[in-house]
Amino acid sequence: MSWPDVSLSEVCELAVDCVNKTAPVVERETPFKMLRTTNVRGGFVDVDNVRYVTEDTFKKWNRRAVPQRDDVILTREAPLGDVGRLTSDDKVFLGQRLFLYRADPAMLDSLYLAYVLQSPVVQGRFKSKGFGATVQHAKVGDCENLLIPYPPLDIQKRIGTVLATYDDLIENNRRRIQLLEESARLLYQEWFVYLRFPGHEQAKIADGVPEGWEKTTADKVMEVLSGGTPKTKIPEFWDGEIPFFTPKDAKGLFAHDTEKTITELGLSKCNSRLYPKYTVFITARGTVGKLAFAQRPMAMNQSCYALIAKGEISQEFLYSSLKASIEQFKARASGAVFDAIVVDTFKNIPFLVPSSSLRDEFIGQVKNVFSQIVNLSIQNMKLARARDLLLPRLMSGELVI
Repeated sequence: MSWPDVSLSEVCELAVDCVNKTAPVVERETPFKMLRTTNVRGGFVDVDNVRYVTEDTFKKWNRRAVPQRDDVILTREAPLGDVGRLTSDDKVFLGQRLFLYRADPAMLDSLYLAYVLQSPVVQGRFKSKGFGATVQHAKVGDCENLLIPYPPLDIQKRIGTVLATYDDLIENNRRRIQLLEESARLLYQEWFVYLRFPGHEQAKIADGVPEGWEKTTADKVMEVLSGGTPKTKIPEFWDGEIPFFTPKDAKGLFAHDTEKTITELGLSKCNSRLYPKYTVFITARGTVGKLAFAQRPMAMNQSCYALIAKGEISQEFLYSSLKASIEQFKARASGAVFDAIVVDTFKNIPFLVPSSSLRDEFIGQVKNVFSQIVNLSIQNMKLARARDLLLPRLMSGELVI
């Protein structure tokens, strides 16, 4: 069975483009939030990492429509075709390159709308309309008249509910991961930044740090190793079994998989080693300072550094210290075209090495937190795979529920 197609303009109450100019933002937090393309990811709209505007700007930029819960947002450019459903009642408006859909509840289920837009068939149709030599973008009319598979409303609702169950579990796990990461960050800060570690009341201070601690720089306590990319025009170098880490893969604390893979031959023809599990990767060009723990052996491109602790310092402590220092890396990043970290940057980053007993006590607590994050991340990967297997079969009518 296959479902007939319908134009979105026929089954939506609203199909509205953004105001195509940049809204003036303010530095302070306000109730009024601007959504950008970076806020539309993985089927959801992130309303936390936003820019803020005044109420007057909010009203002007929402003159076409005020986004509301259950609306679906599509990116028209940079990137083309990302989809997110709005699950909050925050006061938001569309920044540039965003398009909003509001389903007509008598004709179209809003959850189904969010998932059909993510389906391979609709993504293929939408991206085929993209044009532009440098950055692909879609016309407003293409967004309005995009064709989607159109089953009966009761089937739409069942499809949307089933797929949303997976995503809601993924989102819940993602929030738990954020809380766990924050708890590890705060523990490091409390012990090694504010120096309120267990027994600090009795500690003797020498040269500004507790006795037995060492003040040094990042380059002294870790190896800073480079990567490289095999020639992209030689197919024998690509689509192998070796994960190939790039800044796009720095999506959280742990890197389990990568968008690209290379072959053994490709590895032998580039400047990257095969870095072991628990190597810490740091993005060094463009968007600098993102950190990730490799969860399996990986190669790496030239836009990152691989960091391996020296001596008795553990990778977990290394990661935690780097996380606390990340703003210093960003402040020291420089470049004519884009920001960059260079090897010499590490010589200017202070690194505090506490006593081995205190490091061990800290790692004993942090390892438990990291273990929980790993388990939740693996759950999310399995949930996402199951959802992605179901999605095209449900949208094509191959599987009816």
